[in-house]
Amino acid sequence: MKDNVLNWFELAVDDLPRAKAFYEAILNEKLEEVAGSSLPMAIFPYDPMKGVGGSLTKMKEMKPGEGGTIIYLNVEGDLDGVLSRIPAAGGTVLKGRTDIPPHGFIGIFQDSEGNVVGLHSMA
Repeated sequence: MKDNVLNWFELAVDDLPRAKAFYEAILNEKLEEVAGSSLPMAIFPYDPMKGVGGSLTKMKEMKPGEGGTIIYLNVEGDLDGVLSRIPAAGGTVLKGRTDIPPHGFIGIFQDSEGNVVGLHSMA
């Protein structure tokens, strides 16, 4: 299942309805708003079996503009292991294992250079 190191991206937004309307207008595509999630998001159309997906996301750890985009590295089956190794390597865990049903789990960290990076695993 770990075919690609990059498996998800998020564009930070302050106003999800406004950003969703903007991207739908410029792309001429509908974005799917996720109901019942702790993270307000609208997902760009994609086939999860064939490629990388992404969304517009409102999250306190992310701000639109400089430093606002986050990529997720595929750590399938080792999310907890990777999160546990971050502090000793010189990084900081910003968001521990977080359930994002039905899309698995994420974690977010700041690396040794100050970059904010996400981790994703279905398990």
